[in-house]
Amino acid sequence: MTRAIVLHETGGPEKLRWEAVEVGEPGAGELRIRHTAVGVNFHDTYVRSGSYRTLKLPGIPGVEAAGVVERVGPGVSGFAPGNRVCYIDEKYGGYAEARLLPARLALRIPDGLSDEAAAALTVKGLTACMLLRRVHAVHPGERLLVHAAGGAVGQLLVRWAKHLGATVFATVGSAEKARVARECGADEVILYRQEDFVARVAELTGGEGVDVAYDGVGADTFLGSLDCLGFLGTLVNFGQSSGPVAPFPVARLAVRSNTLVRPMLFHYMRERAELEALAREAFGAMQAGVIRATIGLRLPLARAGEAHTALESRATSGAIVLVP
Repeated sequence: MTRAIVLHETGGPEKLRWEAVEVGEPGAGELRIRHTAVGVNFHDTYVRSGSYRTLKLPGIPGVEAAGVVERVGPGVSGFAPGNRVCYIDEKYGGYAEARLLPARLALRIPDGLSDEAAAALTVKGLTACMLLRRVHAVHPGERLLVHAAGGAVGQLLVRWAKHLGATVFATVGSAEKARVARECGADEVILYRQEDFVARVAELTGGEGVDVAYDGVGADTFLGSLDCLGFLGTLVNFGQSSGPVAPFPVARLAVRSNTLVRPMLFHYMRERAELEALAREAFGAMQAGVIRATIGLRLPLARAGEAHTALESRATSGAIVLVP
């Protein structure tokens, strides 16, 4: 027996319950992993609240974690007890002290990268790679708008985009997060609660707009993001921390022949080769110092509800890690 956070019904953070669970021995193609660090993502809050009904209840949430291989099931090659691994699992199960994991999902943690950094950066690092290198391949000289630039993913987008030679306009909700965004290299930082970010972007670009807007906020910023685009610009809506985007007239995109994309990371790693390619590029960026793990909050795994409260309040800067 081991312990895990179990969700029996959707609702608030109080629905995350600390319970004893049974793990068992790994079957064919599986690894038994003892977790050392668990990542917390907005995706987890959507599952808990019921916005995403993709976890069969009762179930163990969590799409990302790092740990140590304890046992290897029949037919598994490339892994051995003692290996440090991390993973992303769209079928969840990360909020646990230990678990069984399909070996095809496991990634070896590179030397020099801590377990906590891997847990904080696997989903977020691969997401940044997907957004900047797959959904829209950023080129030198392009102008980008990055919302929530003081958050965990936002910081990675700013750092990596600047490395790629882009000009980055960042929006944040507080002076402290403005400081963080500037440290990441943002060219201009807009405190969206104090000024109209659409008007400010128009001023900064001479009315030409940006080439790409990366919007993980959703309802509060979506239409404004669209208004910030230049001709042939792309709006990448990759999250909904403020709520889902309401329906809007598709003809709105025709104003400047804009493109709207709503990517999901899991769709970009359906094949093992795709997963390995994303991981290789993201981990390479981490090892080169292009992006790095900024952990804003550490909590015991049993206090996952507090982590969700902190994330949803947007009070944290950087990643949240749960420690079993």
